[in-house]
Amino acid sequence: MSAPRLEIDLTKIQHNAGILVKRLKKRGISVSAITKSVLGSQEVANCFIRAGIKSLGDSRISNIEKMRHGQIKASMSLIRSPMLSQVDKVVAYADMSFNTELAVIRKLSIAAQKTRHRHGVVLMVELGDLREGIMPDDMESVVQSTLGLPGIILKGIGTNLACRSGVSPDNINMSKLSDLADSLESKFGVKFDIVSGGNSANLDWAMGSTDLGRVNNLRLGESILLGLETLNRRPIEGLHTDAFKLVVEVIESKIKPSQPWGKIAQNAFGEQMLFKDQGNISQAILAIGRQDIDPNGIRPPAGIKIIGSSSDHLIVQSEANDLAVGTEVVFQPNYSALMHAMTSPFVNKVM
Repeated sequence: MSAPRLEIDLTKIQHNAGILVKRLKKRGISVSAITKSVLGSQEVANCFIRAGIKSLGDSRISNIEKMRHGQIKASMSLIRSPMLSQVDKVVAYADMSFNTELAVIRKLSIAAQKTRHRHGVVLMVELGDLREGIMPDDMESVVQSTLGLPGIILKGIGTNLACRSGVSPDNINMSKLSDLADSLESKFGVKFDIVSGGNSANLDWAMGSTDLGRVNNLRLGESILLGLETLNRRPIEGLHTDAFKLVVEVIESKIKPSQPWGKIAQNAFGEQMLFKDQGNISQAILAIGRQDIDPNGIRPPAGIKIIGSSSDHLIVQSEANDLAVGTEVVFQPNYSALMHAMTSPFVNKVM
């Protein structure tokens, strides 16, 4: 097989999904599996479905469109606020979208009426992480306006934490979400189908809290794919952490000085590099670079250390034997590296 390649173990992904579905079902929480990091892969989406997941979410409408054309049988949600320029596609391909702007919801309403669709909306509330979300004090007016729009069904509310600022889900902010759901339902005489508490960062809270309140849904990506909780990246008991392997080929192997020589300026990425003098070292270059992966997001095997990278090259130091040209080296990607590798057309994907 050619390299670089991302080897994807579908059996391990399905196992992880099934375990999390069963554990959260006992807590009264459904799972929406997030497909954005695998670019709406039909193979991975079908793994989720076989594991008992009925709802898929993605941040790109093009990925949802691809899954629709691939005959994926699941409810699909656009989890990033729709762009005004894409409302027609959102209504055509997504059953539901997560929203924070009335201007967008009004356009969704117009698009839904034109095609005689009914489009579900979840309103996202800001609870401290300062990414997307309506401020809590503004929720009543947004709910009132949303309820009056033809073609729009208000499915519920949700929030997102730990993505931008690292704010952890806990009993305090989750209780605020539940209280807000109760107060909005009481004021407007509605019943929310969905109170979406967040993402993989919510798992410790969801499995450990004695009172989950109204939260009945989580949106899980990394925890299924990589088997990790995302607050501290600890492995989740019973889950596989190696469903993805990045395999890269050595294209140069030489003994070289550990320090460059000449006047040092910025490198190609505007960085001022520092080097420690270790004398001569066994250095190898692998055929992958920042265009394809996040070099800080891949873990090398024992005895190999990443010491640099450029657009197309990954430079490593071998602590034991020289790495012969043509040798394949296997790395473990984190979530950032996985998304880069899946997006790159130069990395082969092997299911």
